[in-house]
Amino acid sequence: MIPKVFSQVIDLGDGRTITLETGKLAKQADGSVVVRMGDTMLLATVVSARTSNPDIDFLPLTVDYREKFAAAGRYPGGFMKREARPSNDEILTMRLVDRVLRPLFPKDYHAETQVMIQLMSHDENVMPDALAGLAASTAIQLSDIPFETPISEVRVARINGEFIINPSFKQLEEADIDMMIGASADSVAMVEGEMDEVSEEEMADAIKFAHEAIKVQCAAQVALAEAVGKKETREYEGEREDEELAKKIHEAAYQKCYDIAKKGTSKQERGQAFSEVKDAIIATFTEEEIEDYGDLIKKYFSKAHKAAVRDLTLSEGLRLDGRTTTDIRPIWCEVDYLPKTHGSSIFTRGETQALATVTLGTSRDANMIDSPTVQGEEKFYLHYNFPPFSTGEARPLRGTSRREIGHGNLAQRALKGMIPEDCPYTVRVVAEVLESNGSSSMATVCSGTMALMDAGVQLKKPVSGIAMGLITDGDRFAVLSDILGDEDHLGDMDFKVTGTADGITACQMDIKIKGLSYEILVKALKQARDGRLHILEKLTDTIESPQADVKPHAPKMVTRVIPNELIGAFIGPGGKHIQELQKETETTIVINEDPVTEEGIVEILGVSQEGIDKVIDRIESMLFKPERGNTYEVKVIKILDFGAVVEYTQAPGNEVLLHVSELAWERTNNVTDVVNMGDILEVKYFGIDPKTRKEKVSRKALLPKPEGYVSKPRNNDRNKDNRRDQRRDDRKPRQPKKEA
Repeated sequence: MIPKVFSQVIDLGDGRTITLETGKLAKQADGSVVVRMGDTMLLATVVSARTSNPDIDFLPLTVDYREKFAAAGRYPGGFMKREARPSNDEILTMRLVDRVLRPLFPKDYHAETQVMIQLMSHDENVMPDALAGLAASTAIQLSDIPFETPISEVRVARINGEFIINPSFKQLEEADIDMMIGASADSVAMVEGEMDEVSEEEMADAIKFAHEAIKVQCAAQVALAEAVGKKETREYEGEREDEELAKKIHEAAYQKCYDIAKKGTSKQERGQAFSEVKDAIIATFTEEEIEDYGDLIKKYFSKAHKAAVRDLTLSEGLRLDGRTTTDIRPIWCEVDYLPKTHGSSIFTRGETQALATVTLGTSRDANMIDSPTVQGEEKFYLHYNFPPFSTGEARPLRGTSRREIGHGNLAQRALKGMIPEDCPYTVRVVAEVLESNGSSSMATVCSGTMALMDAGVQLKKPVSGIAMGLITDGDRFAVLSDILGDEDHLGDMDFKVTGTADGITACQMDIKIKGLSYEILVKALKQARDGRLHILEKLTDTIESPQADVKPHAPKMVTRVIPNELIGAFIGPGGKHIQELQKETETTIVINEDPVTEEGIVEILGVSQEGIDKVIDRIESMLFKPERGNTYEVKVIKILDFGAVVEYTQAPGNEVLLHVSELAWERTNNVTDVVNMGDILEVKYFGIDPKTRKEKVSRKALLPKPEGYVSKPRNNDRNKDNRRDQRRDDRKPRQPKKEA
């Protein structure tokens, strides 16, 4: 049976199109769609269980994005030729999609739901992550799963002052703005990206431009669903509600929570106080009531608690820790804390603390990226660790979480533009979050900046970061600077902004409400700038500028260039020469070939300057080329019957033969009559001798010529002349014998 296929075309306005197609693939899923742009094709499916587990009070949503190597005509690397765990880029794409989708499912919808997106065909001119949100939302629109409104995501870049939607990877290299925007037709829900020190107004303009493109994509989803036949939304069993119980708990908890919040105590103190109020309320119920309404009691207490904290901020401008909406928590910083790292720093803001370390290495230490869509390496990368003790918890360690990958990526994007292009090192930053109560990723940016400067990495400019929040009831709103963990949980926005004194370098925004106005967005950006500059001042008070040099125990990096034809000689057979040199000098030597000039780029990494200098001397001796007519100092390193082998003292290892006839004007029978092993003398360089086709140097050319000197051939020279005459006679034609 031939399937009936439905499609919808989205015109990007510049000759490029995106096609949505359904009805051909994966028809047993609740919803499926193929999204195509150029030769890039994504298959997105969604399936949601018909029943939910009564013991869970959240949406168990899984968003999975995978890039198949076959899509790019490539094999997976490694021994097992099969796609394994997701790459960092795949995880980051999953997070982007999840953050926009999750808030739009009903609050009481708790059925197991799985959105799967896979790259089936890859076009190098189309970046597939920009299509993943569109694909996921379209699959949901084609299903009967309850979902508030279609959304989409686009990448917006600014190239030569012009905005472009979904640029190619090559175009992105020239952009000064690279942002992913997620939104519905009505409001922006997610922003993430990196910039080249742009202003708040420029960032807002980019968001507006992207939102207009998203509106068109949302309309296309609606049109496709109508063409197929929009399915009636399934019925599901929502959460149990009890209005009378909710009112009773609100009356018992609201004012007490309000009073606790107003005291401005620490996280631990107020947490304990809130728990005591909750326990006291639970104690007013019988065991039978607790067994029957236990979950509802906790749920309604949380609502009362949330309402009290929000009202305190909206009514009195006060926050949980006693600050006003624009106050930044107390900050203290320290650098060079760890004695044996290449660079280190501590950044503490309130109850959030990050310890950052820097390690310097060669190109061999670069982070290799090998995915179906991207191949290359990173010479600057940042790893973020969030151990359970940072929040006072004891939980199992399950490897690097998606959250850790996401937060590390944000901090890396914030800092990477400030690493100078001529930095010779591969630089790894590791941030250990030791305490967390709001915006540990921004603490990572701040500690990372100081650690890099402490390590002697010549940052173009220092970078700081701040997390902004929002509380609104529709009529009133309050933008919060430097939010706490509770304010992130209870508020309506988490907006992280990083930058230098001159502009924004990265951002990440999640909005939990509909209809956030651009007025509020711009206010949040400007308030963030004030806070960011305040924090930046604290960083530069601690370390004003990068250290002039790396630490004494840190490796120094020197690079040299050698011609392509000398690479083999420098390495030696089987790497013998370079291995011996590394062992002798206690350095690490890496040779890369320049892809354009094909010259050898030699990286020398070592703690001892003496060892580095020895390697440089070896390279310079290889590159040394004497000039004809110049005089050079040489050392005798070998005595032969017909001369002495000498090496240039300024280029050890660079040898030449000083022939016995060039030792002195007088006749020399024995080389040792004039020079001996280890002697230092001067010679004149004559270039290539046309007779011997070898380099010629002379000592006697620098000596005064004896008066009345007449050149006399040495014995062996006479023999040569006799043999030459004999050969000449042999070549003469013989006269015929006369007959008698």
